[in-house]
Amino acid sequence: MTLSARHQAFHELHQRGCFVIPNPWDRGSARMMAALGAQALATSSAAHAFTLGRPDMGGVSRDEALAHAADLLGATPLPVSGDFENGFGDAPDVVAETLRLSAEVGLSGISVEDTQMSPGNPAYGFDLAVERVRAGAAAARALRRPFVFCARADGVMNGTYDLAEGIRRLQAYEAAGADLLYLPVPPGRAELARVLAAVTRPVNALAAGPLKALSVADLAAMGVRRISTGSQIARVTHRAIRDCVGAMLGAGSFAGWPGRPRGDEIDALLKHGAK
Repeated sequence: MTLSARHQAFHELHQRGCFVIPNPWDRGSARMMAALGAQALATSSAAHAFTLGRPDMGGVSRDEALAHAADLLGATPLPVSGDFENGFGDAPDVVAETLRLSAEVGLSGISVEDTQMSPGNPAYGFDLAVERVRAGAAAARALRRPFVFCARADGVMNGTYDLAEGIRRLQAYEAAGADLLYLPVPPGRAELARVLAAVTRPVNALAAGPLKALSVADLAAMGVRRISTGSQIARVTHRAIRDCVGAMLGAGSFAGWPGRPRGDEIDALLKHGAK
């Protein structure tokens, strides 16, 4: 699939129905996800940081994130979106520059948060947050090709503002030109329903926290257009490392290791996902 076809396909995915966009952290996980039926992929800033032995939030530079995204783009023929934290800078112009650079490496979209990369993740003031989205949206339109710019209201998840403020921000981000809106993680189904009722643009939901109790069909019926996994799948692999190695080096036991796929099954998935 050409880059142009990837961009068009990614745009069209957001225009109808509901789809899951899993978040790989390296070429192998990207190919396995593609082989298992993913229609698009997204980077995860946390999962990427973990592969580098660094903490989440601010652990990866913009150049590293762009190189990582380009690597995932080369792993499969699927469109890829970038999780670029706060856009790697506070100023609206930096957000716009980050978007342009992401387009240059071939990404079909990016998401940008409205919280700062500092202890406590304080939220940007309302006016600055909206200006940052407006700058990103303008840069996306200037590309003159499909590009999905996702504006995130992260203050509810980070505890820096309440749901009402999150909804007010999403409405302002929509008016500023964002293509996709994202508030991770509302406290429950009723709160997600409030988010969906408050905006008209497509909404992304994170399969984490209380929303993990809902199925893809449940979220689709509510009106969610896209479901992401963030670092959830990567964290499962780290749990396996913790549990298996902890038992082996602690109690000296191999009995509790989870079932493992055969090598030839993994080989087949990796080969299929590259096509």
